Amino acid sequence: MNGALGMAGIALGLAASVLGGVTLVVGLAKHRLRLVRSGTVYVWLVLAGAVLAVIAMERALITRDFSLSYVAEVGSSRTPALYNVASLWSALDGSILLWTIILALYLAATLLWFRRRLSDPLVTWALVVLFAISTFFFLLLAGPANPFGAVSGAIPLDGPGPNPLLQNHPLMVIHPPMLYLGYVGFSVPFAFAIGGLITGRVGEGWLLDTRRWTLFAWGFLSAGIVLGAWWSYEVLGWGGVWGWDPVENASLLPWLTGTAFIHSVLVQERRGMLRVWNLSLLAATFCLTILGTFLTRSGVIESVHAFSDGPIGVYLLMFFALAAGTSIGLIGWRGDRLRSPGSIDSPLSREGAFLANNVLFALFAFVVLLGTVFPLVVEALQDRRLSVGRPFFDRMTTPLGLALLTLMAIAPVLPWRKASAELLRHRLFWPACLGVACVVVPVLLGADGLAPLLAFGLGGFAAGSALRQLVLATRRQGWRGLVGRANGGMVVHVGVIIIAVALAAQTSYQRSGEFRLSPGETATFGGHRFTLLDQVREDTPAAVVLKARIRIDDGPVHAPARQQFKGRGDIVATPSVRTGLAEDVYLTLLKPSTEDDARVTFGVRLMPLSLWLWTGGALMAVGTVLAAFPGRRRRPTDPASAPIMSRPADEVAARQDEAEADLVAVPRLGGADV
Repeated sequence: MNGALGMAGIALGLAASVLGGVTLVVGLAKHRLRLVRSGTVYVWLVLAGAVLAVIAMERALITRDFSLSYVAEVGSSRTPALYNVASLWSALDGSILLWTIILALYLAATLLWFRRRLSDPLVTWALVVLFAISTFFFLLLAGPANPFGAVSGAIPLDGPGPNPLLQNHPLMVIHPPMLYLGYVGFSVPFAFAIGGLITGRVGEGWLLDTRRWTLFAWGFLSAGIVLGAWWSYEVLGWGGVWGWDPVENASLLPWLTGTAFIHSVLVQERRGMLRVWNLSLLAATFCLTILGTFLTRSGVIESVHAFSDGPIGVYLLMFFALAAGTSIGLIGWRGDRLRSPGSIDSPLSREGAFLANNVLFALFAFVVLLGTVFPLVVEALQDRRLSVGRPFFDRMTTPLGLALLTLMAIAPVLPWRKASAELLRHRLFWPACLGVACVVVPVLLGADGLAPLLAFGLGGFAAGSALRQLVLATRRQGWRGLVGRANGGMVVHVGVIIIAVALAAQTSYQRSGEFRLSPGETATFGGHRFTLLDQVREDTPAAVVLKARIRIDDGPVHAPARQQFKGRGDIVATPSVRTGLAEDVYLTLLKPSTEDDARVTFGVRLMPLSLWLWTGGALMAVGTVLAAFPGRRRRPTDPASAPIMSRPADEVAARQDEAEADLVAVPRLGGADV
């Protein structure tokens, strides 16, 4: 029953994707608007097919229908209900199903948002591209990644349940869907970029139409990365949040290129420049989401995050090549129309800073891509294993990160076209003072090390610049001054800076120790006292849990644990964390007591500023929402300062630099390019 419903949903979605794309293309070719409008009905059939397939799989997981091979692989009667529902995306086939349902939702949302502009060929071509992408993923579900295949042989009475690492923290219910909302969300601006290239409308109109889509996709991806780091911190027991794991890198790569695009698109809107670069960045971001999916689902890498070896790797690689080749071909075809009408007047200007910012993000992405993919290439060509670990990434990315912090301090105070030294001295004085203070105070407290102190100083410098902008905006407009792309972006900057400083502190100044105590004994470390009370055993339906109850500084009792899951037999260590503003106390149970030895071995890590990692992530989310809404609009007083008008038939609000506030207005959407 569940298998038949699921396959019916996949068949419906696949047929609707193909027919929808074909109908729209025929309608465009014959200039028949009625046919184009009728083709949009298939959007709802795609969504219905995806929803039906997801409902069928969730029903199979909830009812423990072990006649389906996917449920037999990840389902279990012992799995708690919350993680049983989340088992949908705990393995390869289900993760592709999650991708498909999110893509169908984006397709439907795109149709609703642009329903009044179906006569615009650019919108129609964008829908065609989205239909093509959904066709590919439905083909995966119908073939190599079919989650509704029947069990061969006897139907098992129970299953092993999902990977133990995926069922011992609630973040696994939120983190993967959030990442996928980011990954798949970039399909929408990519589709409009391809539509613009096909129709020859390569001005700024498609950028304005998709600004919020890009911003929210980036916001979801940012939130997914931060939540993934939090999950790693809370679950894996190694005390860190980012280990340059290949799967972590796979999510970072599109974030880097997406961040570069969000910045450089401002230059195109304002000055009509960087058109080829922006199209290339957007195409690269979409292609990197496909490459990341290949890395995590093909079995070519070994990682706690990656899925086991699967048959879809070659298909994803072919789709990646098709998307990249199509993008490059279309950009080359429209090269004569992509010439920029403007040029950079001075390197010391906002557009100059954005260009430098783009170069740094591109270098950052190249380093991460090289360190992630190069070992795979060596293994494929020479049949030998090559390891590129954390030292390489830290050594190569630290200078780039410090340079980006410097730009984050300078760029917000720069005007368009050209800045004077006097203006920079005036605007950067107080931010520079804060940067100096952020170095002096840690040194007085005993901090050392060139890289972390530089991170503290540049972080303070950049934070001072962002806060200056926010203070000036709120002084002029009250709290509404925080709303809008410019000042919402400053809130995001503050969040990123907090994360950067917290990472520098955590990486450079964490301390660790290991103790072996009998019940009642006490150890001291880093100014804290740790008293082992006892060890307890809990037998839950899913696992046998051994907990060491440890009191910290005569305060609450914490219980790091080791869980042996009954379905798979895996043993997973679960840390216990006491969170504080200045530092976290991170406990792990290394070796429980036995009948022959009552002593318990546990590890202690003192992790400075860990709480601020999650605080910075929350600020990034708030800033993304603020940036999505338009701020106060104003017309330029100086015609020479007006942006390039890509759509003369419509009124496009221009942005104006002010001597103190540097408040930037948000262009209005609508209309067509000429």
